[in-house]
Amino acid sequence: MVSALRSFFRFLLQQGEIATDLAACVPAVADWRLSTVPKYLGAEEVERLLSTCDQRTRIGRRDYAILMLLARLGLRAGEVVALELDDMDWRGGEIAVRGKGQRHDRLPLLQEVGEALATYLRRDRPRGSTRRVFVRTRAPIRGFAGPQAISTIVRRALQRADLKAPAKGVAAHLLRHSLATGMLRRGASMAEIAEVLRHRTPSTTEIYAKVDIGGLRSLAQPWPGSGGGR
Repeated sequence: MVSALRSFFRFLLQQGEIATDLAACVPAVADWRLSTVPKYLGAEEVERLLSTCDQRTRIGRRDYAILMLLARLGLRAGEVVALELDDMDWRGGEIAVRGKGQRHDRLPLLQEVGEALATYLRRDRPRGSTRRVFVRTRAPIRGFAGPQAISTIVRRALQRADLKAPAKGVAAHLLRHSLATGMLRRGASMAEIAEVLRHRTPSTTEIYAKVDIGGLRSLAQPWPGSGGGR
């Protein structure tokens, strides 16, 4: 809104409707770092989301494999789109992930995730020249255009599960946040969460400390009584 107002005032000045540039009068709005609490789903809600995929259909099995990658490994939407067939090391039980900034990481291919992927690849993935793992079900047979396609799949699953989708941001990130929050509540350290989510700096993981209510409660100081210090 601040940017829109400033642009509007500059437009009025350029059109000669006002004589003074009022854009400078619009104050900046503080955008404090880590000011928000990450949206996430509880463990039961994640399972409910996964159960909405109709695994009797080819699209349902494809979507289930995608959601498993997001929910169990914490992949970003763009990383799911970029997955290629050669990224699967079935014998070694690993999966190669193309992360941000041309960074390549290797993650363990959990059994349930591997089973979902194998089922989709064997039964449902259309044949074509593309090496992308997840492809369109209709011609032309090619990989998804971008991360938004993955977020659309997540939003549809949220609707089927009667769960609220995030109003802003990438819906696929909701499952990444849910994985981190679940790990934290099961006793994982920030360093362990950062390793799973492949954060480059510890500060990126700090936001999840805000959902650890039990840990924050232990840090809270008692409110001074009537005779306490100020």
